[in-house]
Amino acid sequence: MNEGKIIVGLDIGTTKVACIVGRQAEQGKIEILGYGKTVSTGVRRGVVTNIIETTEAIKTAVKEAEDRADVDIKRVSVGIAGQHIKSLQHRGLLLRDNHEVEISEVELENLRNETFKINITPGEEIIDVIRQDTYVDGELATNPVGMLGSKIEANFHVIIGRTDAAKNIIKCVEGAGLEIDYMILEPIGSAQAVLDQEEKEAGVVLVDIGGGTTDIAVFKDQKIQHTAVIPFGGNIISEDICKGCSIMRHYAEEVKVKFGSALVSENRNDEVVSIPGIKGHAAKEISFKNLAGIIQARLEEIFDLVNCEIQKVKSENQLIAGIVLTGGGAMMKHIQQLAEFKTACEVRIGYPNEHLAPTEIKEMSSPMYATGIGLIIETIARMEHDRKLEAAKESKKPVKTVVAQTAETVVEEVTVEEEVITKKPRNKGEGFSMKNIVASVTKLFTADDIK
Repeated sequence: MNEGKIIVGLDIGTTKVACIVGRQAEQGKIEILGYGKTVSTGVRRGVVTNIIETTEAIKTAVKEAEDRADVDIKRVSVGIAGQHIKSLQHRGLLLRDNHEVEISEVELENLRNETFKINITPGEEIIDVIRQDTYVDGELATNPVGMLGSKIEANFHVIIGRTDAAKNIIKCVEGAGLEIDYMILEPIGSAQAVLDQEEKEAGVVLVDIGGGTTDIAVFKDQKIQHTAVIPFGGNIISEDICKGCSIMRHYAEEVKVKFGSALVSENRNDEVVSIPGIKGHAAKEISFKNLAGIIQARLEEIFDLVNCEIQKVKSENQLIAGIVLTGGGAMMKHIQQLAEFKTACEVRIGYPNEHLAPTEIKEMSSPMYATGIGLIIETIARMEHDRKLEAAKESKKPVKTVVAQTAETVVEEVTVEEEVITKKPRNKGEGFSMKNIVASVTKLFTADDIK
């Protein structure tokens, strides 16, 4: 178990870099020890555009988190998103040499690792491979470990990104003096923080509205079915306000957060806000109704794109739990009503509260920090999986047992490892590779054989 082990989630976003320090507490809750946040200026739509600025922002956020949590941070799990991310489905097959031997976790990991070898477009790399349904001899198996069979098949959700984009993130993190535990797709992290098991079972769409992108993850039967990244987020709304109202960018962001609304109908014509003009120019008055009109138009476009992604999987999966909105953009007034109108789905706002142990850090309950908290939860889950995998590999190591020994003979039983698996280091955000499976060999010497 990883209870008590300090885990750090690093969310490198378009508008902010957030570093959250936590550990697993009782009943699987996450205890937040501290956090750091700073403005992000070197990232656009989830992609690093300035190595130096992003590295400095990471250092600032990490230093602030270290001071608050009173820890020394050396390793982090980092989120990856951006418009370059895409996904595909792949079906893997493993023919077993001995169907009388129980299926092990090692075999399933071998089958998963084979997926990293599939052909993809040059300049891209596989970020992650997630196993969905598994079949033993053609029959669906919810947990094939321990079963008997001659053929294992599995469906995999393969997440692909641009190689240079992933390497730039790694370069920034390592430039800040840190090592990477895992590189995790951000909507998967956010889903861990705000979705419960019933929603994932019934069918749910996670929509994380960030500064530069809107990330989507669809779950059904406890498994991820689809992921997508829409290259629009809260920043483009601020740009629309900046141009539509002819005001400075920082004022546009401020009025959006303080007075913005996703529905024009919820605002009156006589409600206005005065914005200071550029030096020598008169102040501008902006009506709340006009401001809401700009915001609603852009959010409608985003939800239309979200609906397109939902339709890709809705025919095959009934999404009973509807949509869960999270991220900084989900804090916009009346956004829940607009999302319900545009998608014809039930919508709720996702807060990471239920996964958090009682804490005095009230800011952590905001949807803005769902990704960072989710990175901690997902890291704990992956560490536990790796621990079980290592235990399974240890149990299959060569065993040498002295059965009987005399002055003349030694009788030994030697069992050779059934499977051998190697992984590339995950702390570089890379995929995996696999050695060929070594056949099981058992050789027994007796006293008669020696004579």
